[in-house]
Amino acid sequence: MTWLSPICFSLVFPSLIGGGLFAATVSGTVELRESHVEAVSHGDYSGVVVSLQAVNQSTTAADKHVTMLQKNKMFTPHILPVIAGTTIDFPNEDPIFHNAFSSYSGQIFDVGLYPPKTSRSVRFQRPGVVRVFCNIHPTMSAIILVLNTPYFAMTPRDGSFHLDVPPGSYDLSVYHERATEQSLQALSRRVLVTAEGVHLPPIIVSEAGYLMAPHKNKYGKDYDSPPDDKTFYPGSRQ
Repeated sequence: MTWLSPICFSLVFPSLIGGGLFAATVSGTVELRESHVEAVSHGDYSGVVVSLQAVNQSTTAADKHVTMLQKNKMFTPHILPVIAGTTIDFPNEDPIFHNAFSSYSGQIFDVGLYPPKTSRSVRFQRPGVVRVFCNIHPTMSAIILVLNTPYFAMTPRDGSFHLDVPPGSYDLSVYHERATEQSLQALSRRVLVTAEGVHLPPIIVSEAGYLMAPHKNKYGKDYDSPPDDKTFYPGSRQ
């Protein structure tokens, strides 16, 4: 089976995939509505993950590495969809220490405090939403979306998506960081993919009802504000 990357590109002609089957293209667009984010009002519909799970078919866990970089006190990418079984590397490219962790929802992990120019790794085996933070810097956050399928795509600015899959029946799911779980569940549907492919009608994702909840550090306490990296780590440079 061919594993698709988090951002998939459409193909002009069908391509052969594992088992000699021809791939069919599932395409469409996502539109964000009722948002308070300025970029959305200017037509930026990026960062929405659309996935297809084959009906009545099991998926073998991946054995691959991908990277979530820590630089400029940011996790990059901010949203990272992966197939279950993927190992994610967390290299620290800042001149200060970091401590990536997740203490609720999805897979709980804590890589501990580690210095610049080093890295830590975590294997994510259970499907779900993993909210990632740094124990030192409260503004650092990211989301790892662990999926039980290799067929997924993340929308660029125009909200488009293309997925190449074998013909068959699939359950379509949508994930958006600023949408409630209930509204996302309402977007799920069964899709029958023929050899000719499928172009779906626009998927409308509402951000109504979304509230950004504050988070604690890994000890369940409030962060020191602002963090003083020079005080905590003598010799580090901002």
